[in-house]
Amino acid sequence: MTSNGLCQLPGGGGMLRATVSSMEERDEEQEDEGEEELRDGGVPLYVNRGGLPVDKETWERMWRHVARIHPNGEALAKDIRDATDLPKIPIPSVPTYQPTTTIPQRLEAIQKYIRELQYNHTGTQFFEIKKSRPLTALMDIAKEMTREALPIKCLEAVILGIYLTNNMPGVERFPLSFKSQFSGNHFHHIVLGVHSGGRFGALGMSRREDLMFKPLEFRTLMELVQEFDGAYKGCWHTLCKVKIGQYVSHDPHSVEQIEWKHSILDLDKLTKEELRKELERHTRDMRLKIAKPAPPSPIKDRRNSMGSPLRVPSSPIRRISRVERRPSGEKKVLEQTPSADMSGYQIRV
Repeated sequence: MTSNGLCQLPGGGGMLRATVSSMEERDEEQEDEGEEELRDGGVPLYVNRGGLPVDKETWERMWRHVARIHPNGEALAKDIRDATDLPKIPIPSVPTYQPTTTIPQRLEAIQKYIRELQYNHTGTQFFEIKKSRPLTALMDIAKEMTREALPIKCLEAVILGIYLTNNMPGVERFPLSFKSQFSGNHFHHIVLGVHSGGRFGALGMSRREDLMFKPLEFRTLMELVQEFDGAYKGCWHTLCKVKIGQYVSHDPHSVEQIEWKHSILDLDKLTKEELRKELERHTRDMRLKIAKPAPPSPIKDRRNSMGSPLRVPSSPIRRISRVERRPSGEKKVLEQTPSADMSGYQIRV
């Protein structure tokens, strides 16, 4: 490491992994879990938009942010940046399976790999995830995650989970995001919902053990959402909104965009029975998408066009229109007065 703390390593990964690990050991959960906004619960979230290795401007901004949010402030940053003997952090291996490995076992192995990457406590997301990008571009970012093996946040874990389950056609994947409230502030979180063999589960990354992985054992989407709702109540958060996307294509070369918010459900507006009906309707919508053929990827289409000079050109691909989103209604103003012993701090998930 140079005097200004910059890494001189291929790909920008090795020393950066050691640096982030040192931060995590002393982190006091001061950071947010957000992925949709630059602020979540009043705490800013920065994104590394310059790729890897991290450029000097982003690197210095990360350290300034660490100094602001960490209880030990600048002393922590100085100790790590001046260290000459930071340990070498092992690189987790992407899971591989035997033909007899069951789907639940494969999902558990994927979640174990995501955990081994560790949660990113620096306040700077290392991989830029633009939700509007086509699936093929997001899969390229997921490949880079496996090469660099850097700590990740919840949105990065969703993209990585999609990448690692692409070769599992019996598993359907969909984004499942949450908006919660605590002490007047709102917090965002997202996981990757999974469905296989008539059961629902989830993959993801969070500081909270019960806000990420869910085994493939929930019979309905309602049961899965209720499981997360209970987890939020366990850390004194009120779950306000649930946003559910459509099933994601298994074709890594697909130019489709992920549909992140097919259904937007306001839990303050809906009764339990109304929520159950909305989730059942969304489940039916996801099944209907499976019945529709996905548009061919450009790579496969290009290969087909090179087969025979007598082949008749295929008709232009029509974009499949999305089903109109169904917001559950205007959100009511949530009037919640936190107890006196909780008003002095924020519990971030």
